[in-house]
Amino acid sequence: MGEKVALITGSTRGIGKAIALELANMEYSIVINGASTNPLPKEYIYELERIYGQDYKKKFIYIQADISQKKDRKNIIEKIKKEFNRMDLLINNAGISPPERKDLLEASEESFEKVIKINLKGPYFLTRDIANWMITQKKELKNYNPYIINISSVSSFASSPNRGEYCISKAGISMMTKLYADRLAEFKIPVFEIQPGIIETDMTLPVKEKYDNLINQGVLPIKRWGIPNDVAKAVRAIVSGLFPYSTGDIIHIDGGFHLKRL
Repeated sequence: MGEKVALITGSTRGIGKAIALELANMEYSIVINGASTNPLPKEYIYELERIYGQDYKKKFIYIQADISQKKDRKNIIEKIKKEFNRMDLLINNAGISPPERKDLLEASEESFEKVIKINLKGPYFLTRDIANWMITQKKELKNYNPYIINISSVSSFASSPNRGEYCISKAGISMMTKLYADRLAEFKIPVFEIQPGIIETDMTLPVKEKYDNLINQGVLPIKRWGIPNDVAKAVRAIVSGLFPYSTGDIIHIDGGFHLKRL
C-alpha cells in the first residue's frame, strides 16, 4: 500500500515491456497485461527479480486480458484493486497491426472492426473507467498525482493506404488524448500522447527491409531505427513531473519523421 502502481497494456514484449521495466526501475509496482494466454516469459520474470530484489513477486502482477472486451477490462480493474488497491498511471499501449495488409479499395470490414476494437475502443473505455477511479482516489489519497499516457503512432498522421484501419485507429487515439486531457484537467490528471515512429519490435520485423531502405534514403533526420527504450524514456520524463504545466501534448519519438522538410 502507498507505492505507486502502473498498468501498461500490451506489455509482454516490445514497447510495452520496455515501459514496464523502466517504471519498475522507478519503483512503481507494475501490472503487466497481454491478450495471449501464454505465461510471462521466464527471462522477463528474471529481469523483474533483478530490479525489485527478493520481494519481486509482491511488486508485479500479470493479467491476461483482451482490452477490446468489456468483461476483460472490468476484470483488469478488479484484480488491480484486489492486489494493490490503487492506480497511479495508465499506459494505453496495446495494439495490433491489421490481420491483413490490403489496399484501401479492397480492405475488409472484419479487419477494420478487429483493429478498431483493440486499438481504439478498448483504450477509450478502459481510460474512462480508470479515470473515474483516479478521480475517486484524488479525494482519498494524499500526494496523489496520477497520469494517463497513450501510445499512438506516426500513422496517426502519415498515410499508409495498405493499412488504413491502423491509421484511423491511431488518429482516433490522438483525438482521445485531447478529449481526456480536456475533461480531466479540472481534476489535475494530465493526459499525454507519445507518438513512436519506426521502432524495432516484433511488429515491424516483417517490414524490416522496407524501413531499412527508407532510413538509408533519408526518410528520417536521425538516421537510425528507434528502440523500445526510446519510448520508455519519454514515459520516465512525463511521470517524473518534468512537464508540470502541460496536458494533451504529443511527444514525438520518431527520429524527426514528423518534420515537414524541403
